[in-house]
Amino acid sequence: MDKPKHHIFVCASFRAQGAPQGICHKKEALGLIPYLESELSDRGMTDTAVSATACLNLCEKGPVVVVYPENYWYGEIDSEEKVDEILDALEEGAACEEYLIN
Repeated sequence: MDKPKHHIFVCASFRAQGAPQGICHKKEALGLIPYLESELSDRGMTDTAVSATACLNLCEKGPVVVVYPENYWYGEIDSEEKVDEILDALEEGAACEEYLIN
C-alpha cells in the first residue's frame, strides 16, 4: 500500500494496561471502523487509511475521530450519519465544522 493521503484515527479508549476504558469505548467507537472502511471503499477513497487508537484523552468529547494530515479533531461522533458528514467534507477538501473540537 502506498502512503495514504488521509489517515482517520478512531479513539478506542485503550490504556497502557491494555484494557479499554472511557467514553469512546463505551459509546461503541470501534463499531465506526467497519462503517468507515466500507464507506471509504464505496466512495472510491482508497487513499485513506483507518486505524483504532489508544485513548486520545478527550473522553468528555467521545467518541473522538481525528483526520490527518489535516489535523481535524471531531467529537461526539456517535452515528453513521456524522461519519458521512465528515467524509462528505473531506471529499470537498474541508472540515466538517459542526463536529470539530476547538
